[in-house]
Amino acid sequence: MPDNYLPFRPKLVFLDRDGTLIIDKHYLHKPEEVELFPGAGEAVARLNQSGILVVLVTNQSGVGRGMFSETDVIKVHDHLQNLLAAYGAYLDAIYYCTNAPEDNAECRKPNPGMLIEAARKFQVDLKKTVIIGDKMADLEAGRRVGAITILVKTGYGAKLAESNPPEADWIVEDVVAGINLLI
Repeated sequence: MPDNYLPFRPKLVFLDRDGTLIIDKHYLHKPEEVELFPGAGEAVARLNQSGILVVLVTNQSGVGRGMFSETDVIKVHDHLQNLLAAYGAYLDAIYYCTNAPEDNAECRKPNPGMLIEAARKFQVDLKKTVIIGDKMADLEAGRRVGAITILVKTGYGAKLAESNPPEADWIVEDVVAGINLLI
């Protein structure tokens, strides 16, 4: 797709968490370690102000692997919402999958369960959505439901974009650049 073309105004944007919205810290489970990427708070606020729903979708297999609890995940997300609020931003919903990869759970990306559940809740056509992420699992979940896919070069995205360019609709530097394409 050309750099400045989007065939529709998205009704909902799915954001991956680690490596996309926040700096990836291996199996993050402590709220005090949450760190937004520069400009991410302001970019999410622009989506909010534009009337576009913002939904976080994140795999949190550390719970399924016994490394931390679901309560830890909730505390991290509460802190993330507080960090975003400092920029006048918010997430309309947060979906997370605590299953380990070997569980092959429908909620775990690349399976699209979280996206489907959010689309039902907000009554949005998944073909009118966008997913922004740093891993093939994010892109694949989006492709499976017909969403526009944007790969960011933060987190795992830089290595992915350089070594084996994925079939993403766009490849951008970071979440800010991805959101800028949408507004």
